[in-house]
Amino acid sequence: MRYCFVLLWWIGAHTATSQSLDTLQLAKRVLPGAQVEIYKSVGPTDLRASMVFPSGYRQGNAYPAMVFFFGGGWIRGSVNQFAEACRYFADRGMVTIAFDYRIEGRQHTTPVEAVQDARSAMRWVRVNASRLGIRPDRIVAAGGSAGGHLALAAALLDQVNEAGEDTTVSTVPAALVLFNPVTKTTAGGYGHERLGDKAEALSPVAHVRPGAPPAILFHGEDDTTVPIDNAEEFCERMLAAGNSCELHRFPGQKHGFFNSNEEVRRQIFKMSDQFLTRLGYLQPQ
Repeated sequence: MRYCFVLLWWIGAHTATSQSLDTLQLAKRVLPGAQVEIYKSVGPTDLRASMVFPSGYRQGNAYPAMVFFFGGGWIRGSVNQFAEACRYFADRGMVTIAFDYRIEGRQHTTPVEAVQDARSAMRWVRVNASRLGIRPDRIVAAGGSAGGHLALAAALLDQVNEAGEDTTVSTVPAALVLFNPVTKTTAGGYGHERLGDKAEALSPVAHVRPGAPPAILFHGEDDTTVPIDNAEEFCERMLAAGNSCELHRFPGQKHGFFNSNEEVRRQIFKMSDQFLTRLGYLQPQ
């Protein structure tokens, strides 16, 4: 009986630990206080959309939307990276959505699957726009670092889609708000060794074309992870193609500077706000 008791105790403790770990992992994949829905299921993985609605939100009205993709090199990261941004822009009258997606550290996947998920996320927003009270022509995509790459992938990487998905539903956002984004994955850019023969297909700068969404980029001049000359090259190609691209440089700042510097983050929110106001997506403050 004593051995039976020990065995039962071990099973119970092990199960409790597993449940705690599952709860902890889920907490990284949803935004506290948000309305959460599953936007995509792949095998055993449910991918979630964490939605924050404007105060005074009314069913039947149509609001602009802003979707966020977290950074972390397609390896790690959490939707909570953009919790403050979601609440800020919801307060400004937008439906904001932080999307989970597959990453190496959780699902043991590659950047290709992350791109597929980002494009699936944009399709999900469009398909559900009426139900969620979103204007399908005013969906802004935003992200930091690898998340910025995913926002760009939604706009530019037309050939990378989940098998069986309805590709007649556009993934292209109305505008892009990008925080030190990965704009180049070929030589001289980020992740080219890891991507190998897929580097060109996943490199946004190689797929810039006329009619791309207007973009605003925020980049630290001392960024050694994603060199600022990548952002400069991207904006140069955007402008050459007749598109709108603003690059705001931050002297002395390294990669991910907006995550830890509240004053700079607020400055970036204000500049993003002004950008979206000029586009007519927000009312002037």
